[in-house]
Amino acid sequence: MTEQLSGSLGLLMLDHGQADNPARLNEPGSIQDPATVGCPILTEIPEGADGVKVCQGDLSLTPAYIAAARRLVERGAVAISSNCGFTIRYQEEVAAAVNIPVALSSMLLLPLLLKQVPQSAKIAILTYDTSYFDEELLGLSDPAERARIVLGGLEGTKYWHDELKHPAPPTDVGALEKDAHACITRLRESHPEIAAILFECAGFPPITSAIRRLTGLPVYDIANLCRMMMGSISQAGA
Repeated sequence: MTEQLSGSLGLLMLDHGQADNPARLNEPGSIQDPATVGCPILTEIPEGADGVKVCQGDLSLTPAYIAAARRLVERGAVAISSNCGFTIRYQEEVAAAVNIPVALSSMLLLPLLLKQVPQSAKIAILTYDTSYFDEELLGLSDPAERARIVLGGLEGTKYWHDELKHPAPPTDVGALEKDAHACITRLRESHPEIAAILFECAGFPPITSAIRRLTGLPVYDIANLCRMMMGSISQAGA
């Protein structure tokens, strides 16, 4: 059971047509589900935050992300994250625009994970789509650290196709788990030195526990980062 934390977490959301499919807002195990992080959730959709544009790194959306983050602060959020790992491209600008902690992507965990395992070990990153994933998202300048990263993606799977629909349907957790496990199995066959898994996609937390069980490896996701961030905030009267 997740400890109940004080304060509300603000999420910057992709526009998946939530108004037409409100069930997407609190799917069990998702980052939008208050039980996942253990605190109330506030959401804002930056204007124009189409999933493809965000994945492609459209920096013209930066002002919209800043404006939406400021709205979350005005509504009472004590920290801000997002429901897409590719929004790390807006991390610095959003963090500079508000006076509360901001962690938009699980990719912020990567430098820490590299130091948690032996230098001979590798980290597997599972992303929504490898074609959108560029070196910038890693945030690594050391070629030796880059060589320890193994990348796999779910492009072409049911989850990938469903996320492109508008409105997006509820997540097929069973299909997502199957496809993610198959991808990770292939990666481990080629790279047996993989010692941990990092989920780039903020839609993957519903399968985190299952992948931990199936692989026997540590699995990190955006929910881990949000719990750490929210657990570190001391609220008056808490």
